[in-house]
Amino acid sequence: MARRLEGRIVIATHNAGKLREMQELMAPFGVSAVSAGDLNLPEPEETGMTFAENAALKAHAAAKAADLPALADDSGICVAALDGAPGIFSARWAGSGKDFAHAMRRVEEELARRGATSAEERRAHFVSALVVAWPDGHEELFEGRVFGTLVWPPRGDRGFGYDPMFQPDGHERTFGEMASDEKHGWGHGEGLSHRARAFSRLAAACLRKDTGAG
Repeated sequence: MARRLEGRIVIATHNAGKLREMQELMAPFGVSAVSAGDLNLPEPEETGMTFAENAALKAHAAAKAADLPALADDSGICVAALDGAPGIFSARWAGSGKDFAHAMRRVEEELARRGATSAEERRAHFVSALVVAWPDGHEELFEGRVFGTLVWPPRGDRGFGYDPMFQPDGHERTFGEMASDEKHGWGHGEGLSHRARAFSRLAAACLRKDTGAG
């Protein structure tokens, strides 16, 4: 049985967009969350070879530094025609300035170089690995994926990262055109986005619904 999360936790991220999404996902559960950035915790080097390994590195580093349970996400986009790239290097494609407009252009240029112009050749999926780590070294891992097609030019200014060029299967709009509640897919089973799907599995195992909310 998974260990329960209660009280105060650290969201092990310095990414404002990711922090905002995690806070929105955590809100119904009555858990107090503080970010690694708020606590001035250092960002560990992401040396893992998978999303799960990198999420674990971040979660354990934050849990040890803050002496609190910590939740970390490692996520990215995997493009079939690019042999799964950028994958775990999704953030690095944006450079030190976190310029995801540049990262999206790079994806588009790589697709063009390979002659990937049809929708079938522009298939991609987002992956989110969520790891909860405790100061004693215990951890829980949950993963979520969502499949779709890459569009160009990007559409919408909501979300963050590669959202404006990703159109999930069964939808006419990109993640960049969706409000957060639609992207998370509240009321639709495990959710729409990769992060919402991973989080729904985490919540079922580790969280209790906040019955005190008005």
